[in-house]
Amino acid sequence: MAITWQCIDIDCANPVELGRWWAEFLGWRITHETDGEVVLEPPAGSPQDGVSPDILFLKVPEAKAGKNRLHLDLRPDDQAAEVARAEALGATRVNVGQQDSSWVVMADPEGNEFCILRAFTEAELASFASQ
Repeated sequence: MAITWQCIDIDCANPVELGRWWAEFLGWRITHETDGEVVLEPPAGSPQDGVSPDILFLKVPEAKAGKNRLHLDLRPDDQAAEVARAEALGATRVNVGQQDSSWVVMADPEGNEFCILRAFTEAELASFASQ
């Protein structure tokens, strides 16, 4: 049996606003938009196009309650710059119990947590290239 990962679904109050926020933050394209759902896909022709799962924002009536059981981990080239950019777009830093960590936990405008990881070191990148 074969199975393919299609998308990650995120419940939210306003899929259009949240989908547009994530599209701007990630630099992804909106490929479907209605009042009840928005689909994001990587930029057409990018290395992630057709490889990374889509992100589907779904309208739900209930508000977010508690910490997410599933979240996105994002690895930028410059962690500090991406944290600052996320904050400028309306994200906030949150504490979910993390200690001294190499990642920053953020929340999108509806409170969904995500992490901005540190950049890979030159040594890590070199070791990946040799594999």
